[in-house]
Amino acid sequence: MIRVHELTKRFSASGREILAVDRLSFAIRPAEVYGLLGPNGAGKTTSIRMIVGLLRPDAGYAEVDGYRTLNAPEAVKSRIGLVVSSEGVYPWLTVREMLMFFADLYGVPPARAKLHLERLAELLQLHALLDRRCISLSTGQKQRVTLARALMHDPPVMLLDEPTRGLDVVGTHVVFDYIGHLRGQGKAVIVCTHRLDEAERLCDRFGLLHEGRLIHEGTLSELRAATGCHSLMEMFTQLLPRKSGALPGEI
Repeated sequence: MIRVHELTKRFSASGREILAVDRLSFAIRPAEVYGLLGPNGAGKTTSIRMIVGLLRPDAGYAEVDGYRTLNAPEAVKSRIGLVVSSEGVYPWLTVREMLMFFADLYGVPPARAKLHLERLAELLQLHALLDRRCISLSTGQKQRVTLARALMHDPPVMLLDEPTRGLDVVGTHVVFDYIGHLRGQGKAVIVCTHRLDEAERLCDRFGLLHEGRLIHEGTLSELRAATGCHSLMEMFTQLLPRKSGALPGEI
């Protein structure tokens, strides 16, 4: 469903070149939640932007549902639902108006969009919010609307970048249920998060990034066997700092 092959991106800053993403490759199957994890500056967000088509890679490619981002950017965008930590709502529209607007942007017929809205309102407990303006919503309520917005066109692929940032326990639980729903619907899901304890509960497999490189990949059991560490936190705090110049596979 998602295939990333040797994605590479360089930036220039203060007269020097920064290799933000270094030959990144991985693949994600339908109904799989993949944790793309790493410290600040590891290349997670840059990678997501290249997969979506918001940023052009210097080398390599991303493929979504058989379409390459460089060759068919609109087809790729139509097959992706994107959730980021920022609110992403229009303050003066009601929740209903905003969700139907996004469905229209993706060419969803009105009758089908209404069915999607009803199903998502039930899933995310939005019925009481549908006719309120988005400016009146709390942070957690806005995040629930953002989660619904990303599914209005029923895409096969979901990308979630720090989806629980700023949320309380209740809001975080809603996101957990949402990701479980995505898995049950057979969607391929990428989750980027700094909350490694949450990632352990959410994800089926993990890709550990450091300085733009994929240092390790596998299930939690596979990572434990490969690193000798029990938790993702231990893997990052004990292995990556002292192997900051390691090539993939050297740890």
